[in-house]
Amino acid sequence: MFSIIIPTYNNFPYLEMCIQSILKSNAKNYEIIVHVNDDKNESTRQFLRKKDIQYTYSAENLGLCTAINTATKKANNEYILYTHDDMYVCPGWEKILENEISKIGHNNFYLSGSIIEPNSGHIQFNCGNNLQNFDEQKLLNNYKKLHLLDHQGTHFAPHCVHIDVWNQVGGFSEEFNPGIASDPDFNMKLWKIGIRIFKGLGSFKVYHFGSVTTRKNKSITQNRGDNTFLLKWGITTKFFKKYYLKSKTTYISPLNNPNFSFLFFLDLIKCKFRFLYLKFVNIFF
Repeated sequence: MFSIIIPTYNNFPYLEMCIQSILKSNAKNYEIIVHVNDDKNESTRQFLRKKDIQYTYSAENLGLCTAINTATKKANNEYILYTHDDMYVCPGWEKILENEISKIGHNNFYLSGSIIEPNSGHIQFNCGNNLQNFDEQKLLNNYKKLHLLDHQGTHFAPHCVHIDVWNQVGGFSEEFNPGIASDPDFNMKLWKIGIRIFKGLGSFKVYHFGSVTTRKNKSITQNRGDNTFLLKWGITTKFFKKYYLKSKTTYISPLNNPNFSFLFFLDLIKCKFRFLYLKFVNIFF
């Protein structure tokens, strides 16, 4: 039922942890496909071959978006479930997704999990900030007790869409490599084809160690990704998440078009000024 897509770049210990968490979950209807960027000593590929896990490979780092798209081409199942390599997937994920998909009754949706982190995320609960001090048993003893309502406007991994929807929008946009702002861009593409269910599932939980691979030089790539989004869509990621996705609010129903309030137009004007600056002024200076 699910093709789990995991891109990885020189992050074998966390990838191993991520995959082991999936294998321990007793799920049945899934396959794992990893895209391996780099891996000069072949430790990642050796592990994947030993576990009989499919993978694609590039000798250099292609970037997150290209890595995801490359791995997804090997998908055999109906639903694409994308996760980071530094996420521990809590048990029960398969049944939670299956039940939600059955309840929706069609394939026009974007579902995602809820992130547990030591200091941020949807749920703050400290089970360690790296593999060396990760308390797996503490997580397993407590994750069901960490109650969270389903939430609106999610754009975070892990996320799940139907393969037809994925193909319709062309997967991730590779101009966003190395990856910052690619998630809201993917959501915007879904919005443009009429999808209005953007739902974070409070019971589908993962423990996240904080973008171990991508947080290096994040301030530079963050600005680049946000600017790419603005130049592409004419609004900022912040504006999109606030007025379209209504992020960080409780899920009630599928989304509607934004309300055209005074604050909406004020923030839209700010977006347009920023857009013009990037498009014209910044070219010459």
